[in-house]
Amino acid sequence: MSDAEQMMPSRWQAETEGLLRVVERIALILNEAGIPRMSARVLAYMLADDADRYSAAALADGLRVSPAAISGAVRHLTATRMVVKEREPGRRAEFYRVCEGDVCGMIVAAWIPVLKQWESVVESAAVELGANGGGHRLAEATEFIAFLRGETEGMLGRWAEYRRDPG
Repeated sequence: MSDAEQMMPSRWQAETEGLLRVVERIALILNEAGIPRMSARVLAYMLADDADRYSAAALADGLRVSPAAISGAVRHLTATRMVVKEREPGRRAEFYRVCEGDVCGMIVAAWIPVLKQWESVVESAAVELGANGGGHRLAEATEFIAFLRGETEGMLGRWAEYRRDPG
């Protein structure tokens, strides 16, 4: 094999690098939407790769990170029900898979409790400060957050209807 051939990436390497570029682009958007960075990378990898389920070791290897980084990420993803943890009888290893169904809808739905909490905190701050200055701005922010939460809930309902009958 020539030096030039040795320097050319294998098809597998090129595909892996392409997959990782896609994963990083998706993870960046998920992270900007509030999902912790490593959780976003794990979820993006699981969405973009072609396996049905992954061990923590496979995720660490695929993302080129430590198993410890995967541990915290999958804990967050299972707590938010974006990923399901499974175990095969007689095996110690745990496996993770993306929840069946509407992952994007689940990501958006996970924001509703955050919006409710945000609304509650901002509203109580507005009441505490009163109608002047910052209190007025916070009251307006409360209205917007309530509107956003209601629209998000309504949109998710319409999305569920659409999925049942897309015609």
